[in-house]
Amino acid sequence: MNTFIRKNLVLLIILTVLAALFIAAAQGMDNQDFVITLLRGLSVGSVTFLVASGFSLIFGLLDVLNLAHGTLFMIGAYIGWTVYVRPDTFVDLLTPFALTLSGFALRDVYPLLSAPKPVPARMKRILPWALILVSLLIFGYILPRYPIAIWNVENYAQSPVTYAFMTDQGTRLPFPVVAFDRISPILAVIGLPFASILGTFALSLFQRNTEHAIRTTWKSFIGFALLLIIALVGFIFNDTLTQSLAALNSNWLFFTAIVAATLSGAGLGALMEATLIRPLYSRPIYQLMLTLGMSAVGIEMVRAVWGRPEFVMPKPAFFDGAGEACPATTFADWWANKCSTILLLDGRVRVYNEIFIPLVGIVVLIAVWMLLQRTRLGMVIRAGVQDREMVEALGINVRRVFTMVFALGVGLAALGGILAAPSMGLSNVMGESLFLNALIALAIGGLTNYPGAALGSVLVGLMQQFIIKYGQIGIPIPFTEILFKPTPPLVPASTVLLMVIILLILPNGLLGKKE
Repeated sequence: MNTFIRKNLVLLIILTVLAALFIAAAQGMDNQDFVITLLRGLSVGSVTFLVASGFSLIFGLLDVLNLAHGTLFMIGAYIGWTVYVRPDTFVDLLTPFALTLSGFALRDVYPLLSAPKPVPARMKRILPWALILVSLLIFGYILPRYPIAIWNVENYAQSPVTYAFMTDQGTRLPFPVVAFDRISPILAVIGLPFASILGTFALSLFQRNTEHAIRTTWKSFIGFALLLIIALVGFIFNDTLTQSLAALNSNWLFFTAIVAATLSGAGLGALMEATLIRPLYSRPIYQLMLTLGMSAVGIEMVRAVWGRPEFVMPKPAFFDGAGEACPATTFADWWANKCSTILLLDGRVRVYNEIFIPLVGIVVLIAVWMLLQRTRLGMVIRAGVQDREMVEALGINVRRVFTMVFALGVGLAALGGILAAPSMGLSNVMGESLFLNALIALAIGGLTNYPGAALGSVLVGLMQQFIIKYGQIGIPIPFTEILFKPTPPLVPASTVLLMVIILLILPNGLLGKKE
């Protein structure tokens, strides 16, 4: 015990000082204001943690700085909104999206196609580009003609703003009907996976085969078969799936949106790692440039598809009850009436924002920590980071494991996006602000430390909410009658100041370790 205290004396002193400051801050406000501010800080910290934890996993385990992480958080929110408000669009996109990704699921098979007969040097320079050109031509012909029921951002009555508002009012607008009239359905279903296979095989020819040979078994085809099944189910039962989703209770539909957004984020992460990040593991500067460019491209894509205006995402009925019985006075009353707010110490607390989101953050923290520390996959991940060649020599596909880590990190960001959407709304800049908070939280807690991401996120959330609250009630200056009220610009400045102070004392963050 004494040894632990000596080694972590500075850390313990800093945490004690921070705890004392928060206790002192609590003395300047009523109990109900303190409880509400504390819960709001935990809510902001939980959303920040979901973004920071994904970034920490990717950087800590793969040594990749993914500057597109905030944009992927935003994309997760928009995908979840689409599932919740326009399930017909989601179902229509399911088939072409799964068929487009199908070729990437065969990435472990492609080396076998070129290994028996190596491609001549001259052909090796021409063949990949020729295959990519053919693949793009097929995609360019099929995708614009594939029938997808979607909104019209240029027509306000049919824009996402209107659909979101009407759904929030409890009225779902009728979905437009589309049909295959510009392309044959058979051509679309066959052409998309063919183009995907051509394109991904061409990309595999660019990669240098410097890794140990990895055996290809029937497991290498599971992902491809699963994507084909999803695509065919979405194609054959399109109307049935759309009607089933539209008829779901809002609670189950919201849960479906969470699952869909998280899995879509994980799929985008796996696609990014397999096609763009993997060739650049030894070029960190190119990684930064690439991910920064992808962030800008992602924002413009969101603006093109969903438009620039901000709009809301309705809360599910489980967290949106109202009436004479609300706000609830106990959790039993809340459960019976599904009130959107509950009274704690005579203060109104939003159940979704201040209770549900922090609980999800705690569950994710424990689940991912157990995955990394208590499972075989976590052991392989940690071993692959320490000595990749040795792990590959044991017959373990480290490339696949690294893809899974990247997918997990992006999936956590997408989960944060869909959870944050009902509380903060959807906008094109929502990812940038959260990503900045996440970076500050990681610097405070320790850039590559997973528990440090949680600690830093909580501190950032609490700091911001206490500054916001004191901006309303004011801080009395001792020995004077002056009441100082922090202005809004001091909210982000306070977290930056906290980060600077901590890094001056502990350059690696609170829980970071020296490299």
